[in-house]
Formats: sequence, C-alpha cells, structure tokens
Amino acid sequence: MLKVENLKKYFPVERGVFRRVVDYVRAVDGISFEIKKGEIFALVGESGCGKTTTAKLIVRLLEVTDGRIFFNGKDISLLGRRELARKIQIIFQDPFASLNPRLTIGTIVGEAVRHRLEAAGEKIGIKGTAEKTKELLNRVGLPVNILNEYPHQFSGGQRQRIGIARALAMQPELIVADEPVSALDISVQAQILNLLLDLRDSLGLSYILIAHDLNVVRFLSDKVAVMYQGKIVETGSVKMVYDNPHHPYTKRLLEAIPTLETRLSE
Repeated sequence: MLKVENLKKYFPVERGVFRRVVDYVRAVDGISFEIKKGEIFALVGESGCGKTTTAKLIVRLLEVTDGRIFFNGKDISLLGRRELARKIQIIFQDPFASLNPRLTIGTIVGEAVRHRLEAAGEKIGIKGTAEKTKELLNRVGLPVNILNEYPHQFSGGQRQRIGIARALAMQPELIVADEPVSALDISVQAQILNLLLDLRDSLGLSYILIAHDLNVVRFLSDKVAVMYQGKIVETGSVKMVYDNPHHPYTKRLLEAIPTLETRLSE
C-alpha cells in the first residue's frame, strides 16, 4: 500500500546577518520501508529521532528534501491535497490542540464528511450530513447528541475519539497515528488502542503508528522500525525485534521499558 524510498528531510541552519546556510539538520536521512494493506507499522525512537517528521512528510504537512513516497503505486507528490486526504489521514498527539475550539463537534466532523461527499459528486444537504456525522460518532463510541457542543466540554479521551471520527469521515485507507495515546490517562489509553484495532478489523484500515512507548507498540503493531538520528537502524516483526534485537540502540530502548518492579522501586 505505502512504499517509502530513500526519504530525506533536511532543515537549513542559517547564521550571520545575511542568514547564510552553514549546515543542515538531517531530521530524516534516507529511510525506506513498506506497509501492506491491513498492517499496523510502528516507527519508534526517542524524541528528535525523526519519526514525527516522517509522519508529516507522508501526509505532506512537510515537503520532502529527497526521496519518494508511493501510495498504491502512485507518487503522492502527483496527488492533489484533497485527493491525498481521501487516502491518508492523520491523528495527532494532542487531541485538544488539533480541534478548533471555536467550532462545534458537528462542524468539525461534518465539514470532513461534506468535503468527501462533494468530491464524490454527492450532495445530501445539512440534514444528511448531520446523519452521516452521527453515524461516525456512534462508530467511535461517542453519543450522537453532541453535535452542538465544543471541544472544551469533553475529556481527553473523548476529544481523541472526535479526532478519530474526523479522520474516518474522509474514508481513508491509511491513518498515520502520531503518539495517539501519549497525552491520555493510562486507563483511557487502553480504550483508544482497542478502538483503533476494532476500526482496523471492521474497516480494513492500515496504520502507521508513531510512538515512543514500546508497550503500546507491542500491543498494537505487526511490524516495527526503530529510528535513531534520522535513520532506521532495525526493522522487522514485533516479535522478532522484541525477542531478538540486533542493534545496540534497539537493545537500550527495550531495556528501558518500565516493569512493575521498576515502577514500585521509584
């Protein structure tokens, strides 16, 4: 479904009065990977390793420095932004920051529904859009009577469900989930992770999971790639990487996973 070839993103470092470029920050430095339909592929690593930059490149929130990204065999740089949005959506880490506080839930999710239907040549009006919006809210486990309420009226977990509903409104084939549960309480994390799995099974979705929590990756993912300083240093099935890591950085990450014993001793 998705093929990434030698992807690079360099940010210029400027100095002096004339802001001359003296160096580059190599945020993503020549990575390649593939994702199959229905697969959950995780990118893991410490903060600053380039995983979130990779996510933004895939949904074209950033433009690539070099390399290519193919979706179902087509270079995404040749797709219009609306066409790309109907194929790939993103769920952000902070559900509150990603929702416009001035818009109602009905508008936030309903606008995405309307854009998809208009792109397909359908016009169902305000009432029809509201019904489709209610169906999406129900699918993600939210009450359907919240269309006129605002993001600040909901908990973090509920806001993340709203963000998921907005992503689903475009009927994408691939969802990039950028640290989707890291801002949530641990009890709510499990609910959101189970929801993502249920949606994968019922809708045939694929995911790119951006995460630093290796317990979350183990629970949710099929394959994992470990990023370090802009490069992928190890990749494979979750079982293979967790049970038999080869790269020293991967070993250090796995050794740092908190256990019940280490938590009790803190």
